[in-house]
Amino acid sequence: MNDWHKSSYSHNGANCVEAREHASGADVRDTQNREAGHLTFDRAEWAALVHAAARQSHPG
Repeated sequence: MNDWHKSSYSHNGANCVEAREHASGADVRDTQNREAGHLTFDRAEWAALVHAAARQSHPG
């Protein structure tokens, strides 16, 4: 499984999430509360989330 990484949009470490992609989708966790666990998204859910986030970042 891949390593956890933060978004390139995470500038100061506050209010960040970390993600790790894998063959069946991705896991996401709170950077400042890692011990709380993570959410798992299947491939379709992860692709939809990334697509929606990209639209929010670059409306048009």
